[in-house]
This record gives sequence, structure tokens and C-alpha cells, in this order.
Amino acid sequence: MGTVLRAIEIEADMILSARAVDGVYDSDPKLNPNAKKYDTIPIKEVVDKQLGVMDLAAAVLCMENKMPMTIFGLNEENSIANTAKGKSNGTVITV
Repeated sequence: MGTVLRAIEIEADMILSARAVDGVYDSDPKLNPNAKKYDTIPIKEVVDKQLGVMDLAAAVLCMENKMPMTIFGLNEENSIANTAKGKSNGTVITV
């Protein structure tokens, strides 16, 4: 929640979020080996399906303030640099 609030305050273009999981899935990939990874997903769908990417209040704030986000894997080599350059293998959450 704090990250979203700060991004809105500074009028950031996008939130980049490094996680243990490399993106947004339709179900928990640790529990479901057939989980489908989204390349892109609208924030409304994240909220409606309660996909657990972030807490619901933070997701609603992103939606209301049109704050896009990229979720990417922290364990991939050069993931931070690649994502900053727009070459992420993660999921882009659109608004």
C-alpha cells in the first residue's frame, strides 16, 4: 500500500515490483503446475478476480489513480535492469 501511495504522490509513470514469483498467474503456480501466467492484465481484472498480486486496497488505489504496474521475478538474472529498460518477462498490469 505504501508503495502505491508514494508512486501516486510523486506522479510516477509506473510501479516496478520485484517478487519471488515472476508475474501474475490465474492461480498459485506453487500449488498448480498448470497455472497460466498473464503477459498483460487490466487492474480491474486483478481486482475482480482477487488474484492476490497485492492487497485489494492497493489495487483499487492503482485503478482509481491510473497507476500501471509491472510484476517481475527478482531471481532472474538482470531482471531489474531489463524491466527498467522495458524488457521484462513479467506481467504488465494496465489501467
